Amino acid sequence: MKKAIYLLFLTVLFSACKNEKQTESTVINEVAKEDITTSIYPESITKVFKAHGGIDTWNTIKSLSFTMEKSNGKEVTTLNLQTRAEVIETPDYKMGYDGTTQWVLEKDNKPYKGNAKFYKGLMFYFYAMPFVLGDDGIMYEDIEPLTFEGKTYKGILISYESGIGESPDDQYKIYYDEATAEMAWLGYTVTFGKDEKSKDFHFIRYNNWQTINGLKLPKSVDWYMYENNLPTEKRNTVEFIDVFLSEEAPDSTMFKMPEGATIVK
Repeated sequence: MKKAIYLLFLTVLFSACKNEKQTESTVINEVAKEDITTSIYPESITKVFKAHGGIDTWNTIKSLSFTMEKSNGKEVTTLNLQTRAEVIETPDYKMGYDGTTQWVLEKDNKPYKGNAKFYKGLMFYFYAMPFVLGDDGIMYEDIEPLTFEGKTYKGILISYESGIGESPDDQYKIYYDEATAEMAWLGYTVTFGKDEKSKDFHFIRYNNWQTINGLKLPKSVDWYMYENNLPTEKRNTVEFIDVFLSEEAPDSTMFKMPEGATIVK
């Protein structure tokens, strides 16, 4: 009888331990499935990311392409979002970066007159807001809100750790709608080629969005005149058409320097 009771006790104990291990395993698995990437960001910018489809969804995208209508024709930009390799093609020139080397290919003997180093990634950065503000090496700080035409937008200051990117002294101010958490304004400084931080903030208004692959991205943006580091009146509008997103990486050969191209130093 005592032996039977002892065996019964061992059976119950074993079953309890087994169930406890299964419970622990279930909890661990569920925690692993949680959206933990966004937990590394402050609450304010996390809300903005979520309003636009989520930074984790953005991080699954490997290919991005968009087109802008320019005075000389269409400018088509294609990127590998994981490596930030980029190619920009216009009727007059083709510009690329393969992850190591930047190059420019002139067409029809038309000299390229722009600043290729400054322009690399520039329009991509403005287009991929707010998600590019989730890059490594970024620091966040809640700041005073922006009031424009009677409406107030909450603000976040974006700064970079030393040595991040071509212009680590650049700063951004993102302003968002408190009710929807959608990004509404971007203030930005330009420090490329300068030895110190700039105190002048330029402004872009983001108020025309489209949803692609679950991500809310700009259909167009408005550049504004500014005075005393505040936006005043609209200057011009830039539209983005033929937008393409994919979880498949683009063919790496498209970023390679073609014959006849010049290396950007």
